[in-house]
Amino acid sequence: MKKMPTTKKEFLFGSKNYRMLLISVAVIALGFFLMAGGGSDDPSVFNPAIFNFQRIRLAPSLVLLGFGLAMYSILLNGNKK
Repeated sequence: MKKMPTTKKEFLFGSKNYRMLLISVAVIALGFFLMAGGGSDDPSVFNPAIFNFQRIRLAPSLVLLGFGLAMYSILLNGNKK
């Protein structure tokens, strides 16, 4: 009976890819955290804090940056020796 040659199983991505992916998830979570809040306790009172720089410009930019980093982490060649 012939023995089949054993092949070493490897992960699809390297540790560099997973590190970049975790960083991108953290950036996306930070963006959504900065977007949250700003509501008013009384619905008849207008709260202008929902239109500040943090919620209109910074938070969506961080979310888009995080998605860009996630795509980069997938395309990154992490198994380079």
